[in-house]
Amino acid sequence: MSVDTVISATAPLTGPLTLIHAADTAPGWWRSAVIYQVYPRSFRDLNGDGIGDIAGITEELPHLADLDVDAVWLSPFYRSPQRDAGYDVSDYCDVDPIFGTLQDFDVMMAEAHRLGLRVIVDLVPNHCSDQHAAFQAALAAPAGSPERDMFIFRDGTGPEGHEPPNNWQSHFGGPAWTRVIAPDGQPDQWYLHLFDSSQPDFNWDNTAVHAEFERVLRFWLDRGVSGFRVDVAHALIKAPGLPAWGGRADGGSSDGFPGHEAPMFGQPGVHDIYRAWRRILAEYGPDRILCAEASVDLDRLAHWVRPDEMHQAFNFPYLHAGLDVHRLRGVITDSLTVLNGVGAPSTWVLSNHDVVRHASRFGYNGQGPRDGDGIGPADPQPDTELGRRRAAAASMFMLGLPGAAYLYQGEELGLPDGIDIPEHLRQDPTFARTGGERLGRDGCRVPLPWRAAERHLGFGSGQDPWLPLPPGFTELARDAQAASPSSHLSLYRNMLALRRELGLGSGSLAWAEDWCSGSSLAYLNGATLVVMNLNHEPLELPLGRLLLRSAEPGSGRFLASGETAWLRIDGGGAE
Repeated sequence: MSVDTVISATAPLTGPLTLIHAADTAPGWWRSAVIYQVYPRSFRDLNGDGIGDIAGITEELPHLADLDVDAVWLSPFYRSPQRDAGYDVSDYCDVDPIFGTLQDFDVMMAEAHRLGLRVIVDLVPNHCSDQHAAFQAALAAPAGSPERDMFIFRDGTGPEGHEPPNNWQSHFGGPAWTRVIAPDGQPDQWYLHLFDSSQPDFNWDNTAVHAEFERVLRFWLDRGVSGFRVDVAHALIKAPGLPAWGGRADGGSSDGFPGHEAPMFGQPGVHDIYRAWRRILAEYGPDRILCAEASVDLDRLAHWVRPDEMHQAFNFPYLHAGLDVHRLRGVITDSLTVLNGVGAPSTWVLSNHDVVRHASRFGYNGQGPRDGDGIGPADPQPDTELGRRRAAAASMFMLGLPGAAYLYQGEELGLPDGIDIPEHLRQDPTFARTGGERLGRDGCRVPLPWRAAERHLGFGSGQDPWLPLPPGFTELARDAQAASPSSHLSLYRNMLALRRELGLGSGSLAWAEDWCSGSSLAYLNGATLVVMNLNHEPLELPLGRLLLRSAEPGSGRFLASGETAWLRIDGGGAE
């Protein structure tokens, strides 16, 4: 990487600019923040049991502060049978013993605040574990009881109710309904689970459910958290009557079944829930936030971030745009236009715990893995070096955009997915529910490599990690990369420091038309020009002061294929 170099090129930035987004002057730390996702079981194992823990997070928080992020988002650490990696919660107000204790959590919070880091926690309000006390009470109670009304129980159809109440399918494969056995041993009603059968959906038409989650919000707000990432925030309310649905289980659009008609997603009633939550957060001050995981189209996404609802919503259309410059431009333009209409920033993301890491996704020139599925040893393999180079370019392109951004742990190291995971170690319920037809998401969840020379690469010094670290992770370990000024980690440090120094998160965006083509894309954020070249041929850069580039330059005048650069264009700012 090269920083602050003058380019002696012959191509000035003289072409037209198309202004899409003006600089953001609204208050709110979250509008321009960079937030780092910690997946606790894979972050750092301090007690040696093979599973990451809260004490391990506390131990390594200085590395995140050194990365210059604004906040940390913790994936679930609550009490859970761990059938779905903690997204099956049995107690929302306690820490699972595999991760530690509430006291460990409080120590971690104190250390985060000492380092200037905010902490956001995951909230899973659509469903809980079948081991949750409320669901156990529902199983013991008769049909029509208040206990059952906390969940979505229905009588079956067909002779003696042997068929499910409707045809809905689980995200993880198979039907979205499971029949229970009554205390007398006879077949009883069916309950809805949009995910695993161990994850019954709450009935959000019941005010008692609202009251319970308002209690949960206050419990964690009282412990100092800065907000909540809300899991499947579009799914809480179901359409009256639970009508049949012939479309995709995840509510995505398909022929004849547009996503906005899916009866289990995006129902109007969800917005009243988040308005009530927003009022609760406001009691704790203006700096507590809600972030929606809402997999809906951009026009509807804006409904989640209206001024009285959530503060952020992940931009999944951007994540799924890949490296198609036409799709990227369209998604960025549409995102900023639609979200400007409700006064909200966009929240950009490239990787998380549910998708193949972008260092692997971008290693394909053709068809890569399907969303929600991993890569196995029998699948076409990504080009590792190509993927890492493109991942660096894509990250640099994203972090130059105005708005907030989320990083997934390990992406600053350029980590690829774990591929050689033995079947008996796979834990994603998708793998089990589809009989291995879909590998699921374990590959993006393998533990982090911290120190190259230590046992388990420094993840933990005791038992084998819950998922194996790939052999190639040795050279990607954090300590090895920290010693190299040309490493992926050094690039991220430089990017995040410059992003803060230049105020890019609260900046503007104008397309630099002469540098946008079928294989390149460029925008001006204030006086910073961001150029990404996806052509097979080098691209000559315009005049300007080179601030940073995503790869070691072969020639200072040209941007290589699969490379991004930030340049300072004096007098060319777009406000």
